[in-house]
Amino acid sequence: MTRLLAIDPGNTESGWVLIDTKTCRPLRFGKTENTHLRALLMGDVDDEEWIAGERVVIEMVASYGMAVGADVFETCVWIGRFIETTRDLWEQPVADLVKRQPVKLHHCGTSKAKDSNIRQALVDRFAPGQPNHGKGTKTAPGWFHGFRADIWQAYALAVYAADELEGRSA
Repeated sequence: MTRLLAIDPGNTESGWVLIDTKTCRPLRFGKTENTHLRALLMGDVDDEEWIAGERVVIEMVASYGMAVGADVFETCVWIGRFIETTRDLWEQPVADLVKRQPVKLHHCGTSKAKDSNIRQALVDRFAPGQPNHGKGTKTAPGWFHGFRADIWQAYALAVYAADELEGRSA
């Protein structure tokens, strides 16, 4: 089993998902404060459940000609910190950077897809016909049980990278 860690970075918190690249099953996921996530990557936090991935992919900021605010620049700083952490402390891998557009094209076939379209494409692929967008219930958890906010985007990135690695199409 190859484990892949995908990070959807933010200026203060980042969504992340660790998946098995063969099955795309989420092994662990969360939305974590950036300093804590970096500490996890560095191994500075005692967390028995943390499992590092053999590969790391990080969503990269892209400019489409619109003005951006300070939050975007702070996110760029965190992307650099996450890259630096993987390069300095892990023998393998060096993080791969992926912009959002290829992820949209992979899952939806259009660069105009919104987050809700990508989420639905993931549900259709991994949890077809399951209620509550594949989340299930507490007593009967589904494939996406516990997913929220940026975790969906991190998972979409992880699946894209796993499909590319395994030579699969969506």
